[in-house]
Amino acid sequence: MAATDRKKSPRVSLGSELPPEEALAEDAASAPLPEGEQQEPQKEPEADDHEAQLEHDLEELSARAGKADEYLELAQRTKADFENYRKRAAREAAAAQQRGIVKLARELLPAVDDLDRAVAAAQDAPTSGEDGAGNLVSGLKLVHTGVIAALARVGIEPYSPEGERFDPQHHEAVAQLPVEGAEPGTIVEVYQRGYRLGDGLVLRPARVVVAA
Repeated sequence: MAATDRKKSPRVSLGSELPPEEALAEDAASAPLPEGEQQEPQKEPEADDHEAQLEHDLEELSARAGKADEYLELAQRTKADFENYRKRAAREAAAAQQRGIVKLARELLPAVDDLDRAVAAAQDAPTSGEDGAGNLVSGLKLVHTGVIAALARVGIEPYSPEGERFDPQHHEAVAQLPVEGAEPGTIVEVYQRGYRLGDGLVLRPARVVVAA
């Protein structure tokens, strides 16, 4: 019986046996992971460094782009401010020039009026070939023409609105008389010519007589 029992006993290889702790660790390593918890591959250190450098470069580029936008906006604002300043300076210079012309013209107009009256009086005076009155009239007319031309060169023009409708913006009525054949409100006589700068600014309204 003893010999038979020895034949039936399983043969165990002592070299293949592992300590219990190592056997458990090996089983755990070979067991499949649950779904969704697959182990990620380990990244190489060089890949991590390269990715960090790329992120750093991207942040630096973004910062530079932001600065460029700020500089562009500043340049555009500066350009707009300069353009506004240039336009304002041009307007102020033109206004100052116009004020100077107006002031000068208003000082000259009384002298021009005197010339007008002198020419009219000389033309009405009796003349003879010896008294030189004809030369006087010619001289006065020459001076008068020169002054009017000088005013015209700076944009000042006289106007004589006889026959026009009365306009208080451009005319000053010194009298209103019934005139046969004249429509009421019509200017029938110009007592003193008016002067204006360009087509708009009236330096002095024309003094007129209006039909009643």
